Amino acid sequence: MGQFPARALTIAGSDSGGGAGIQADLKTFTALGVYGMSVITSVTAQNTVSVLGINDLPPEFVGLQMDAVLADIGADAVKIGMLSNADIVSAVARKLREHGQGNVVLDPVMVSKGGSVLMEAAAREAIKKNLFGLVRIITPNIPEAEVITGLRIDSVAAMKEAARAIKELGPECVVVKGGHLAGEPDAVDVLLDGEGFFELRAPRVDTKNTHGTGCTFSAAVCASLAKGARPREAVRAAKEYVTGAIESSFHLGSGNGPLNHFWKMKEGE
Repeated sequence: MGQFPARALTIAGSDSGGGAGIQADLKTFTALGVYGMSVITSVTAQNTVSVLGINDLPPEFVGLQMDAVLADIGADAVKIGMLSNADIVSAVARKLREHGQGNVVLDPVMVSKGGSVLMEAAAREAIKKNLFGLVRIITPNIPEAEVITGLRIDSVAAMKEAARAIKELGPECVVVKGGHLAGEPDAVDVLLDGEGFFELRAPRVDTKNTHGTGCTFSAAVCASLAKGARPREAVRAAKEYVTGAIESSFHLGSGNGPLNHFWKMKEGE
């Protein structure tokens, strides 16, 4: 019999193109050596160019999926992605409390890479009220951090100000991802944890193949937490993993292509 694996659960939307959402999360979990499980919140029809349609699952069924997984298999860490409406947010928050899940990574997915809105305005307020206090690490990009805080973010200093404002809303740790920051030669992310600020830098990769980057980053953080890593260690490992996945990304489709989630496995062959 094999050794009992670390268990990671993703609660997110399905991406029919395979580059983001549940599909990206499960690829990441597999690549990083954890047992992945899923709760689907929405089904999207999308590709590398755009989101053609979104079909939200009933909140009761989202909760039932969580019950099925957590009551039987359990999870060492949970990653939350697309929660498109307030009722789904409430259902997820309720089940996290019922099952005592505290090792939670929240990726506040609001807009797709192609610009499609993935979260209703009421859901944005609901995650602040119902989820932020349950989260160990939250991972907004700059546009998402601007929506959450109302701040304009145009520098690393502004990223730190936003991280501080978000942390005051409840999360234990905040990572503001700087991929959208203009004028920086590096891709800079800012982590605020109990020890203060920590900057993570990597050379910016000149490619349009970045579909699912945020999903992959948060899933990688979740995988490390599931294996017992501390937040700073988990974020550092996720940064390294995502950078490599972008550097070895695929030219698929006519829009923003997907990452290569299995680059580390191929590199180790």
